[in-house]
Amino acid sequence: MDEIVKDFLIESSENLDRLDQELVKLESSPSSRELLASVFRTIHTIKGSCGFLGFARLEKLTHAGENLLSRLRDGQLVLTAEITSGLLAMVDAVRQMLGAIKGTGADGNEDYTQLVEHLARLQENSFAAASPGPPPVKAIAPTPALASEPEANLVADPSRIGGVLLERGQVTPSDLAQALRQQEAGRKRIGEILVEQGAAHPEDVLSAQKTVEARNPEAAVETIRVGVNLLDRLMNLVGELVLARNQLLQFSSMRQDAGFQAVSQRMNLIATELQEEVMKTRMQPIGNVWDKFPRTVRDLALSCGKDVRLEMEGQDTELDRTIIEAIKDPLTHLVRNAIDHGIEPPETRKQAGKNAAGVLMLRAFHEGGQVNIEVSDDGAGLNPERIREKARERGLVSVQNATRMSDRDIFNLIFLPGFSTAEKVTNVSGRGVGMDVVKTNVEKIGGTVDVQSTAGKGTTVKVKIPLTLAIIPALMVTSGGERFAIPQVSLLELVRMENGEAGKGIEMVHGAPVYRLRGRLLPLVYLNRELQLPFDPSKEAASANIVVVQADGREFGLVVDEITDTEEIVVKPLGQQLKGLTAYSGATIMGDGRVALILDILGLAERARVISARDSALHEKEAEGTATSETEMGRQTLLIVQSGDERRMAIPLSLVARLEEFPSSSIEMTGSQEVIQYRGQIMPIVRLSRVNSDAASEGPSLDERRLQVVVYSEAGRSVGLVVDRILDIVEDTAAVQTPAQSQGLLGSSVLQKRVTDLLDVPNIVRNLVPGFIGATSERRL
Repeated sequence: MDEIVKDFLIESSENLDRLDQELVKLESSPSSRELLASVFRTIHTIKGSCGFLGFARLEKLTHAGENLLSRLRDGQLVLTAEITSGLLAMVDAVRQMLGAIKGTGADGNEDYTQLVEHLARLQENSFAAASPGPPPVKAIAPTPALASEPEANLVADPSRIGGVLLERGQVTPSDLAQALRQQEAGRKRIGEILVEQGAAHPEDVLSAQKTVEARNPEAAVETIRVGVNLLDRLMNLVGELVLARNQLLQFSSMRQDAGFQAVSQRMNLIATELQEEVMKTRMQPIGNVWDKFPRTVRDLALSCGKDVRLEMEGQDTELDRTIIEAIKDPLTHLVRNAIDHGIEPPETRKQAGKNAAGVLMLRAFHEGGQVNIEVSDDGAGLNPERIREKARERGLVSVQNATRMSDRDIFNLIFLPGFSTAEKVTNVSGRGVGMDVVKTNVEKIGGTVDVQSTAGKGTTVKVKIPLTLAIIPALMVTSGGERFAIPQVSLLELVRMENGEAGKGIEMVHGAPVYRLRGRLLPLVYLNRELQLPFDPSKEAASANIVVVQADGREFGLVVDEITDTEEIVVKPLGQQLKGLTAYSGATIMGDGRVALILDILGLAERARVISARDSALHEKEAEGTATSETEMGRQTLLIVQSGDERRMAIPLSLVARLEEFPSSSIEMTGSQEVIQYRGQIMPIVRLSRVNSDAASEGPSLDERRLQVVVYSEAGRSVGLVVDRILDIVEDTAAVQTPAQSQGLLGSSVLQKRVTDLLDVPNIVRNLVPGFIGATSERRL
């Protein structure tokens, strides 16, 4: 295909994507002359280019749209929903014709005569008010070649420069109008035409250009187009470089050669920086997906007879391109379901005391090395009783289990294939497909889906997905003589049992092994047995390494022979012969050149029947525990520490940011406050042994001990609480049995059969660290 035509297709596709958004915005702000001028310019550019390239049918269609926009721009027409629908139908038709040009080199054989005539009739005011709507146009998604990233121009938009010159009084309206006519007839920029006419000086044009760039600094940034295939090949090469780096580091650690180790460390630094930079080239803002939704919401709300306002937050949150492609369909399903099922019709909302217009909120943010995406609506919410009834009717759960299931478990039933509570089937939803597709596609890329809903207030679907799939951090383990990688995104914690503890600590519940971790039952999966690897039962009874992981919102322990190290691994796809094995998601090459399989935690859990078969047994066992449901509501996880002469204190684990250990020599003084340099901050420290004691604050006692420090963080600042020993983490009700006798305490309780003081950490910090940002008087356990 001719390079000129390729550039035309790419530029036109980008213009159409922007046109979709601008038309929807224009409908809500019809008086915005800037938006209207931008829409007109976009259509005019496409029309001029396709006429130049000889695509006559495409030119005829865009010319009809341009004439309609011209009357709107001149104030001869008022924008209505019918006119907007007609223009959007034109955009769909143009996109379809561009797809035909890409595939065949011609603008297709579809007949758009009716649409051209409809656009012509819309130019009459009398018709615009009573128009039944445009003829339907089958919209198609832009092809990957047409959906490349936008390119910034080296020279700012010339029409905007002309507008700035007009604002400054450096040209007259007639001069600008004449220049626009000449631009339509030729290919010169407005700035050049105004200079040739003598209506503006070159320095005026350059000054106007600087003003435009100042309004949008990114317009002046130089960019080039790079093919996606080239970026993929570059990413593959960087992956090979990372593998070579791992081999080099492993080899250098075995040799006592200072020069060689220095070179390998330098190589490690360069490879790491290169990896980070190449990863950035593949990152795209999630706004690239969300930009399609204003049009989707507008069309769907009209077809459902609803009024919906779309709000978006976090459009700049970046993801790897492959992740972006994978979540397009799931997010579209969630948006469609929120409008069709979630948000009520205007009349129903008014009767419920709500605004007639519903709100659909899209929110994205980074958290814990993952990207969280939330799709929320303020509609009627899910009806748990209705879902229970449907689940019982279909035999998905027994009557007894359905009654016992929590609302969260009930809500997650909507992700089952074919499950629907819709009263009638529509062209949007109601057939029981969609939500299961969402869950399946998200889990394929290592993500999770959760739903929260409140009757009468709305529903929020939370999607957590990894940033990238190409190079990921993983925990390396050994089992049965083989090495495996566990993606850190699924990892929660590690538990080691020695000296015969495994035989005593592991219980059997209905034939399934479980481990009681901080008072709750944790299902266990022995990796050797599950993968049919050789194992020694006597060793399993003596010691055990438990990797606590999470799949589908449920935690379980993976018992392995040995835990080696964490490492960044390059994900390689499995061969065709191994793709059917649910226990593996890929493979990687280790530093010594051997291949290690990457475990698919969700597939492993399903294969071991952790998620389905053991649920009822564990629920029954937990119901037999000593704590009642009322007591469980008050249970919490506490960090038990020792400070002073056998004095035990408890801190809610939710207030603990990290547990650290520092040499006492690292303590410094600022004024009368002891501080430690910590993660680029000056962190004040508080010695809990002096809280509520009569000891004078005579300064730090510098000795050779290492300090045990509990880090409390809030509002971006941290304080270190120095303790003598960190004893344990327990889960208990921590009922206050003795009221607080002094500041800094909530009271005392009996934990692990010992009297324990319950600390009011925010109050301690507020009193002992003046000016601490974020300190609060709130007392909580």
